[in-house]
Amino acid sequence: MAENVYEGMFILDSNRYGRDHEGISGQIPEIIEKAGGQMLVSRLWEERRLAYPIKGHRKGTYWLTYFRLDGEKLTEVQRQCGLSESILRVLFLKVDPRIVDALVEHANAGHASASGGDKSAEDKPAKAKPAEAATAAAEATDGTPAE
Repeated sequence: MAENVYEGMFILDSNRYGRDHEGISGQIPEIIEKAGGQMLVSRLWEERRLAYPIKGHRKGTYWLTYFRLDGEKLTEVQRQCGLSESILRVLFLKVDPRIVDALVEHANAGHASASGGDKSAEDKPAKAKPAEAATAAAEATDGTPAE
């Protein structure tokens, strides 16, 4: 069977990840490479409160990956993830070959900015409340303060 590119979203145990960043996140490429896959991107997505408890955890660390793997070996990767105490949940999506390069490039760019890349303050979107955004938009349009 031909190799496919997959997007993997892992929810990691935040407590374990907080104590051992490298060790916990290093398990993911190890599992994929052991199954004969090739890691394209592996990066931290975010840490957040879960909508509902998973295995007793209320917080999770989301880890995003893109990897190339034979489709028949994906079940082995899922099984290994299920056996890991550090991985709470996992979701794999097969990526359309036409958009692989764009997704990998975007994930790499996000990783660079998250780790303190050269993004200037002007490139980053402002986090404003809706009312503040409307006021700023009105001022930008005609130059007079909005009421």
